[in-house]
Amino acid sequence: MDGANTAWILTSTALVLFMTLPGLALFYGGLVRSSNVLSVLMHCFAIACLASIVWLAIGYSLAFADGNAWVGGVQKAFFAGVGKEALSGDIPESVFFMFQMTFAIITPALIVGAYPERIKFGAVLLFSALWLVIVYAPVTHWIWGGGWLGEMGVLDFAGGLVVHLTAGVSALVIVKMLGSRRGFPTELRPPHSPGMTMMGASMLWVGWFGFNAGSALAANGDAGMAMLVTHISAATGSLVWLTIEWMKFGKPSLVGIVTGMVAGLATITPASGFVGPMGALIIGLAGGIICYYAVSLVKHTLKIDDSLDVFAVHGVGGAIGILLVAVLVDTSFGGAGLAEGMSIGSQFGVQLTGLVAVLVWSAIASVIICLIVKAVVGLRVSDDEELEGLDITSHGETGYNL
Repeated sequence: MDGANTAWILTSTALVLFMTLPGLALFYGGLVRSSNVLSVLMHCFAIACLASIVWLAIGYSLAFADGNAWVGGVQKAFFAGVGKEALSGDIPESVFFMFQMTFAIITPALIVGAYPERIKFGAVLLFSALWLVIVYAPVTHWIWGGGWLGEMGVLDFAGGLVVHLTAGVSALVIVKMLGSRRGFPTELRPPHSPGMTMMGASMLWVGWFGFNAGSALAANGDAGMAMLVTHISAATGSLVWLTIEWMKFGKPSLVGIVTGMVAGLATITPASGFVGPMGALIIGLAGGIICYYAVSLVKHTLKIDDSLDVFAVHGVGGAIGILLVAVLVDTSFGGAGLAEGMSIGSQFGVQLTGLVAVLVWSAIASVIICLIVKAVVGLRVSDDEELEGLDITSHGETGYNL
C-alpha cells in the first residue's frame, strides 16, 4: 500500500461526493420553479443513498469483478471476501470501492436534470436502481473493468463515456417517454434562484478536481496535469458561453457562465489524463461553442424538454471530449502521446467505436427500463400535481415558508 496515493484517493472520494451533495443538488435546485426546489434536492439525496446500496449489493461486482468482456461476475456482491487488507493496485480496495461508488452516485443524479417538475418520486428511485445495474455497471466494466472497449484501447480517463454519455443519452430517452412540462417551450418560468445555481456550480468545479485528478489513482504528475487541464477547460468553456450570450443578447447571464463551466468540465473529463494545457484550451473552446448550440437544437429545434440540458451539456460534451482526445493526446499538442502502434486515425476509430456502442446500449436499455418503470409505478404525476408543484404534492413540504 502507498500511503500518499491512498490519502489522495480518500480526499478525491470526498470531493466527488461533494459534487452531488450538495453541488449538483443546488445547481439543479436553483434552475427549477420554487415549488419544485425540494423535489430536486430530494432526488439527488435519495439517489445518493440508493446508489450506495446498489453499488454494494451488485454494482461494484458487475463493474470490477472478474467476468467476461461484457460484464463482471457476482463474486464481489456485497463486497464478499474483500477484507481491509485487500489492495487494488497500491491503494486499499475499500478506498477504490468508495471512490468508484461516488461516480455511481453522481451519474444517475445527473439525469435528474432531464425530468424535474413532472416525474413521480417512485419512478426516480426505480429507474435509478435499474439503470445502475443495466446501463452503468456494464459500461464501466467495458472501459475500466477489463472489458472489450478497454482491451481495444479506448481512452476515457474519468468518464466521458462511462458517466457523461450514458447519462446524457438516457436523459434524452426518459424525456421523450415522459413528455414535456406544461407550457413548454413558451410559458415556462425562469430559474427561481440563479444564485443557488451558481453556488452549486462552484461546488461542482471544486469537486471535479477529485473526479478527474483522482482518476489517476495516484498522487503523481498525471493527477497534477489532470487537475490543471480540468481548470483551464472549465474557465475556457465559461468565457466562451458568456461571450456568445453577450454578443447574442447584449447581456451575459450568471446561469449562462456557470453552464459554460459545466460544459467545459464535461468535455475535458475523458481527456483529462491525456492532454496538456493547449489541448485543454481547445477542448474548452469546442465544448463551450458546441454545447451552447446543442441546447438550442434540443429545446427549440427538436422541441425536446430536456429541462436542465443534460444531453446537450453532458452527453454532447462527453462525446466531444472522447473524439478530440484521439487528436490532442498526440505529443505535438502537448499530450501524453499515443499508445505504441496507434496513430491519430486508428485511435479516433477506437474512440468512435466506443462512443457508438455506449450510445446505442444506453438508449436501448433506457427505453426498456422506462417501460418497466411505467408498468410498475408509472412515470408522470397528474396535471394537478404538476401545476401545484412536487414539493407539496410529493413530499408534503415547501422550500420557502414566507
